[in-house]
Amino acid sequence: MTPHGHFHWNELMTRNLEKTKAFYHDALGWEFQAVPMVPSGTYWLVVDGETPVCGLFEVEGAEYEGQPDSWMGYIAVDDVDARVAKAREGGAVVVTEPFDVPEVGRMAVLQPPGGANIAWMTPVATD
Repeated sequence: MTPHGHFHWNELMTRNLEKTKAFYHDALGWEFQAVPMVPSGTYWLVVDGETPVCGLFEVEGAEYEGQPDSWMGYIAVDDVDARVAKAREGGAVVVTEPFDVPEVGRMAVLQPPGGANIAWMTPVATD
């Protein structure tokens, strides 16, 4: 399991999925594996052999209005709910309240003082 305070995951949100996949495939040799997203859509794992290294998905729909193409980093934390409460006390804006992703973990998106969004997550234990 990723230690508390270390980056656990990165994902790219894009408005042009096929062009983005083609760019990273050609430039870095990335290969992609489709994973159904709930409730709809497809999440794309970037894989190195069988090892997932990051993900990407297409941003579309009202919930992504005004969202530019961007990378989001996810930092592993020991207790996302408690850490989000401390972050809020420290002046962070909670962009997305903590929520669960089955078989992945519990996560939230914050905007700390300074303005750069970051996600914090408590990954599910993988033993």
